[in-house]
Amino acid sequence: MKILNFGSLNIDKVYAVEEIVKGGETIDSVSFSESVGGKGLNQSIAVAKAGGNIMHAGCVGKDGEILLQALKDNNVDISLIKTVETASGQAIIQVDKHGQNCIILFHGANYEVDKAYIDEVMQDFVQGDILILQNEISNIDYIIEVAKAKQMKIYLNPSPINENLNKYNMQAIDGIFVNEHEVAYLADKEKVEDILDSLASKYPELEIILTFGDKGAYYRHKDINIFQPAYKVDAVDTTAAGDTFTGYFIALRQQGKSIEESLQKASKASSITVSRKGASISIPKIAEVD
Repeated sequence: MKILNFGSLNIDKVYAVEEIVKGGETIDSVSFSESVGGKGLNQSIAVAKAGGNIMHAGCVGKDGEILLQALKDNNVDISLIKTVETASGQAIIQVDKHGQNCIILFHGANYEVDKAYIDEVMQDFVQGDILILQNEISNIDYIIEVAKAKQMKIYLNPSPINENLNKYNMQAIDGIFVNEHEVAYLADKEKVEDILDSLASKYPELEIILTFGDKGAYYRHKDINIFQPAYKVDAVDTTAAGDTFTGYFIALRQQGKSIEESLQKASKASSITVSRKGASISIPKIAEVD
C-alpha cells in the first residue's frame, strides 16, 4: 500500500508582526524569514516524520530547488515532481505576537498541474493505495475522478476554502480533515455535534476529522465517535499545525495503528509544532512524539 500526496509546494515568506495588518494600514514587521511550505509539502513531511513512506507529486518552477531539497532531506520521494516554466508557488505569511497567522497564496507552478501530467503520475497507483489532497493545486476534480476509478482511498483537506470545492465529487472522498474555520462552508451549523450530524447525513460513508485548535479534535465515521483533547502548550506559530495532524493521522493509520492512537499522536505532534516557529521545520519526528 503506497501513499501519494498530490499537493502544493510553496516558498514561504514569513513576516513576524505585533498585530496582523488591517485594511488600509501600513505596519513594520519585526522580522522576515524565507522557508519551504505549502500544505502539500508540509503534509508529506509530516507523513515521513511519522514513519510513513510517501511519494509527492506536484509542480515547481526553476526556483524550486529549495523545495525539492527539503523533501529529499525529510525522506519524501520526489521522483514524480515536475519542473515547469512558471515560478513556484508562494505564501506570504504574517505571524503575530500571539502565534496566530494569516496567509496570502500565489498559486504559481501549483496551477500548472494538467490532466496529462495527472495521468502520468496516477498510472503507478492501484486499488487500496492512499491519496492525500488539499485545495491548492489545479485539476483536483480530475485527480479525484481518476483516483476513484482506481479505487484508491482519498483523503481531502479542503483548504483554502473557495469556489473550486463546488466541482469536487464529495461522494468519492473517503476522509476529510477540516478545522473550525473551514467547516462552516460544508455544514451551516455551530455546535460540534450538529456539524458532525450534518456532515454524516450528507456523506454517510465519509471519515470526518474536525480539528478545533486548543479545543481538541473530533472523529466521526458511521457509528464511531471519538473526541481527542488538545495538549496544552504556549503557541508560538500555528502555521503547520493542521498539516502535522493530517500527515500524522494518515501515516499512523496506514501503519495499522488504531483510530484512538492515531488521533492522540497526531494531536501531540501538532502541539509540538505550534510551540515552534516555522512550517515544515517545526514538525516533530515520531521518536519525539513517542
